[in-house]
Amino acid sequence: MFRSHLAPYTILGLLLWMICGGCSTSADLPAPAADSINFGHPDSVLFWSPDQQIASFRNYDRIFETRRVPASDHPLELPRRLRDLSRRRYEVDGDTFDLQEFKEHNHVVGLLAIKDGAIVLEEYARGNTAATQWVSYSVVKSVVSLLLGAAIRDGYITGVDDPVTDYLPLLTGTSYEDVTIRDALRMSSGVAWNEDYRDPESDVSKEIGLTALERLRYLSAHPRVAEPGERFNYNTGETHLVGSLVRAAIGNNLATYLATKIWEPFGMESDANWRLVEPGGAEHGGCCISATLRDYGRIGLFALSGGVLPDGRRVLPQGWMDESTTPSPANDGYGYLWWLREGGVYNALGIFGQAISIDPAENLVIVTHSVWPRATGSDFSAHRGAFFAALTLALR
Repeated sequence: MFRSHLAPYTILGLLLWMICGGCSTSADLPAPAADSINFGHPDSVLFWSPDQQIASFRNYDRIFETRRVPASDHPLELPRRLRDLSRRRYEVDGDTFDLQEFKEHNHVVGLLAIKDGAIVLEEYARGNTAATQWVSYSVVKSVVSLLLGAAIRDGYITGVDDPVTDYLPLLTGTSYEDVTIRDALRMSSGVAWNEDYRDPESDVSKEIGLTALERLRYLSAHPRVAEPGERFNYNTGETHLVGSLVRAAIGNNLATYLATKIWEPFGMESDANWRLVEPGGAEHGGCCISATLRDYGRIGLFALSGGVLPDGRRVLPQGWMDESTTPSPANDGYGYLWWLREGGVYNALGIFGQAISIDPAENLVIVTHSVWPRATGSDFSAHRGAFFAALTLALR
């Protein structure tokens, strides 16, 4: 069922990457024929070169099967009140750095800050522009959390204390028998899972190549290693489970629900796309919406609003964002698929440096599109956290 994790590219695929590796915009990459590139196992993204990353991260819809999320007919205006922040410095391990050094160190290709509803910082690099659709990776997990809240508001889901088996009966009689939606949102199901991105035999590597139904069966075959709610274990597979649960509850696909509940009514200015698990099938619940930097910023503004649209209509239940960003008993740095920081700040984070940081107290949203040379890295995270903190102080 699985191709080799390090399966070679076809000769035609290699030639295409050599030609387009330094592409400056999405339009520069010609749409490849379906059989022109052999990516091997889909997790080979972890081994792409920097040039391959740049070309692919901005062209997911030309490489993988995706579902379109259409732009709004009435985009939410973001006035521009740009600030000169070039001299603002931050500190990591006793050394100080400025804005340019942050962008270089963290391989940033897009940086946006929205303060009090206005853009105060917006910069691009490596050929990215305001029109570039950049892949989100696990930022999507937080978007799925928003959609689950919308499904509760719409009455499709009773509440987060419902057992997941109420909506996914395939899991009845498995280790997920007594797991609630809340447990899955907090990644504390107690079911075994290996999220090691460096290991081609890890669960996260193996399940990427499975269909939506095969993923649920793969998850359900894992043993329980702790009682639900007691132990945090970061688990991309369970966000696919949450996505499948929302799809089952609403009787529709996630991209359409996103378009209907958030993308169109909140006023996203550009199309997005969401990578599919299989042609014509389900979206990745834990990965891969591609959107512009500004529309990622608008996602942050939607969360900041508590799920209220510009016209005053409510999409999320009253208090949903407060509940979603309350520390979990199993991990005080995690909520309902949101990473939590001090001061009430919460983040949607994806591998290779994608981030939406939301600070309700400062009415501030910060977004990065990045191309880290590794999926994760404590040094990159340290610089990002320190820079975001310094930027917050500078914008007060």
